[in-house]
Amino acid sequence: VQLAESGGASVQIGGSLELSCSISGVTLSTYCMAWYRQRPGKEREEVVLINDLGESTYEVFAEGRFTASMDDAKNVLFLRMNSLTLEDTAMYYCAADLMSRSCVFDTWGQGTQVTVSP
Repeated sequence: VQLAESGGASVQIGGSLELSCSISGVTLSTYCMAWYRQRPGKEREEVVLINDLGESTYEVFAEGRFTASMDDAKNVLFLRMNSLTLEDTAMYYCAADLMSRSCVFDTWGQGTQVTVSP
């Protein structure tokens, strides 16, 4: 099973990006998934958690600006990010809970870099 993120880029403040996370080997929608990010010099932090019912829970900084969605047919998880700020500069990762069924993430992608500039 592999996760592969894409869509990271350099954008200006206020811009938008859509990240993608494709998964091979399992059916995405049956597992708890998440987007995480790691900002420079900071610990990795959760952005949004999507449970196995498809319900999303966002961190405060993401609420109202970021939207997670899933294309079941293509087995792809998306993260749409709007109104980007300098503080959103980070490596973004998708994660999957393939074993615990308790949203404990055991499978990670390699990350995709998002850089927001003035």
